[in-house]
Amino acid sequence: MNGHKRLFGLRGACQCLNEEKDISRQVVELYDELLRRNQLPEADIVSIIFSVTDDLDAKNPAAALRQGGRAGEASLFAVQEARIRGGLERTVRILVHCYLDEDQEIAHVYRNGAEVLRPDRK
Repeated sequence: MNGHKRLFGLRGACQCLNEEKDISRQVVELYDELLRRNQLPEADIVSIIFSVTDDLDAKNPAAALRQGGRAGEASLFAVQEARIRGGLERTVRILVHCYLDEDQEIAHVYRNGAEVLRPDRK
């Protein structure tokens, strides 16, 4: 480690049931795993963007994360995913903008059925 930091974008996704409880649980678990695998303190997060497929309307993932006691200082934003024929349903995607050591190997997280989106990341 050289001590210099740079801005990174960490990616991830998970599939959820269209239920408040499951969306909340899946989003918090996805976020926690991203932080754990990248040894990322919340203080180094700048912003988080979520996208949600149109079949998930029971809970906003940004609200779920905040209500889960996470990302208190980060800017959060959620958008509806573009509808693409054959796209993976019931999916929340996340993009975390954060500062990490510039030579750190980053880990993206795809879980609970979303692994099919990035088979190269297993």
